[in-house]
Amino acid sequence: MKVLVGVKRVVDAYVKIRVRSDGQGVETANTKMSMNPFDEIATEAAVRLLESAIVDEVLAVSVGPDSVQEQLRTCLAMGANRALQVSAEPDLEPLVIARALQAVCQRESPDLVLLGKQAIDDDCNQTGQMLAALQGWAQATSVSGLEVRQDHVRATREIDTGLEQLRLTLPAVISVDLRLNDPRYPRLPDIMKAKRAALETLTLESLGVDPTPRLETLEVTEPPSREPGVRVATVAELVDRLRNEAGVIP
Repeated sequence: MKVLVGVKRVVDAYVKIRVRSDGQGVETANTKMSMNPFDEIATEAAVRLLESAIVDEVLAVSVGPDSVQEQLRTCLAMGANRALQVSAEPDLEPLVIARALQAVCQRESPDLVLLGKQAIDDDCNQTGQMLAALQGWAQATSVSGLEVRQDHVRATREIDTGLEQLRLTLPAVISVDLRLNDPRYPRLPDIMKAKRAALETLTLESLGVDPTPRLETLEVTEPPSREPGVRVATVAELVDRLRNEAGVIP
């Protein structure tokens, strides 16, 4: 069984985001970048399946400029067998990414695709669903529990009323949530080994994927600053403020 893991390079989760002066995106120059945390969880899930001998191969795939090789080498250091870069310009739309992954799926024939449920830079939460639709495969989103068998997957996902259990026939696309696992820190020998590993590179053109954008960004603005909190002296004052100032209680 082969597992394909999709990973994205994003601004590090602990960096304060700044909007570019032209209002067309966020500032990424001289900014610390890392693997999308949800994709890191997907990679950890795939590596654990490999270590449990449930799958035979883990292929990490990223679409973007050469800088994404840093995140692919992180996947190799975590335990992935192979890494593939689809060379492209940054900031592609989710549909282009989904079509690129679809082309890789048709080339590699994975039994299972694991993705993060969303990227923390744009919060789109679309690529997994689009890929499943393009492939005509079963899908489960926001998965917090995963059991993989030879011909099916049992997935657990959190919904408003509790936990939902799903049984999916393989091949399938799974997007994972934060509670699925805690990603490991790669060991130094594995990091050094991954730095020397060969990466396979393809292009969108060679995969027959059109990168032409279909969406237009009108403007990116920072959210309004939050007002500082107010300390109240008594419960009665709190109730009065909630009733007469905030208007949240009758």
